[in-house]
Amino acid sequence: MSFIRPISPRPLKSANSALEAYVCWSRMQSEAGQSLDAIIDRKERERQAGQGLFLWGVGNAPATAIRKLALMGMPIPIVFSTMKSKPKAVDMAPSRTVVWRRYVDENGIERLLPKSALVTSRGESAKGAKKRHYALMCYSDTPLRLIRGVPFDPGAFRNVSGVGAPIGASQVTALLRQVAEPNQSPAYEANVVAWLTGGYWVRLSDPRELDSKAIANIASFNGSTDEWLELVSRVRGSTTRTVRRKAEALLL
Repeated sequence: MSFIRPISPRPLKSANSALEAYVCWSRMQSEAGQSLDAIIDRKERERQAGQGLFLWGVGNAPATAIRKLALMGMPIPIVFSTMKSKPKAVDMAPSRTVVWRRYVDENGIERLLPKSALVTSRGESAKGAKKRHYALMCYSDTPLRLIRGVPFDPGAFRNVSGVGAPIGASQVTALLRQVAEPNQSPAYEANVVAWLTGGYWVRLSDPRELDSKAIANIASFNGSTDEWLELVSRVRGSTTRTVRRKAEALLL
């Protein structure tokens, strides 16, 4: 299966002016005990090892149109903006951290994550052990770094799904369509820009809890691409169970 789409974001003067018919927008912040700077550094190592491919974990389920767009191969940019609110204590210092090892692709098939991908999250939710998490499958042929000064106005966009409602306060990640001219001084910036690829926005499965040593090894990693791949393999552990076709409901 091919993950990588051989395109990359154009240089932006204004994120709003370069967006396609669709755009995926995600607000980013500290997660699983790692600072945002540390997460971006880890995603850059992942991108290098994955020949441009990296996965970004998100908490909410994909928009209903995502599967169709992924099957069509519709080019969709992904814009990441820094959250305005401070990270929650549970994200800064979670009691449990897990690594996700599989995902359900756009055809409903459960697969191992690419060998270069390392997606972690806190391991608990309000209802107990966390059983669901999601990821954006992204591609960039340029290094990932925080960009400043590129405006992004979410008020000029509406949700693609449903009745096209404005972006909700609780929507951390959303598939959008531009419907109006952007404000020239918006509250958000396009801090990281890439393209969706593969299954675009997928459900993750098969979590494994990490011990303090594994978490420390991830946080302190400073090695080569081959060493990164070795680290990912060790952190994930054995993944010998049979990959199986999942029900359509797992895509939701």
